[in-house]
Amino acid sequence: MYLALETLLAIVAALARALWGMELEPQFNEPYLSTSLQDFWGRRWNIMVTRILRPTVYEPVLHTSSRVMGRKWAPLPAIFSTFLVSAIMHELIFYYLGRTWPTWEITGFFLLQGVALMVEVAIKKAFSGRWQLPWIVTAPLTIGCKSMERTFAEYAAMGSFVKDVGTALTSKYLNNVTTV
Repeated sequence: MYLALETLLAIVAALARALWGMELEPQFNEPYLSTSLQDFWGRRWNIMVTRILRPTVYEPVLHTSSRVMGRKWAPLPAIFSTFLVSAIMHELIFYYLGRTWPTWEITGFFLLQGVALMVEVAIKKAFSGRWQLPWIVTAPLTIGCKSMERTFAEYAAMGSFVKDVGTALTSKYLNNVTTV
């Protein structure tokens, strides 16, 4: 998924630079170098979305949670809320682009990531940042198991998605042409 997005966004950035002289912000910051889930989601993956969700979801929930549970543990519901909103937005994007009913797999993925990140943050807070797994352990855990198999499965899903969108757009265009 990363490779496909990085390639597509590089093409769009080059077109924007060539056609309008605009310089687009990068969307990723070498996510394959992540040392934790917090590093991956907060500083390396889809930076623009992070910059949108932080002030619109995370910070308001953090502020409200701080009053109820104190500043130390307030990030936990803020993290979960942010991943919940992201999950819903992804489901909507896939619905509107592909016109397919949600399977809720995307929601499950984002909620699982949110819970895992909450556990990571809770462990760091419980140990006051004095204990941390070494990078050699956390990097493979962040990237995950069977990454090559998942990468190929994602390429197949992306190809199917593009094909479905192309078919939908083509049939819509053809329907408009024949009715005119």
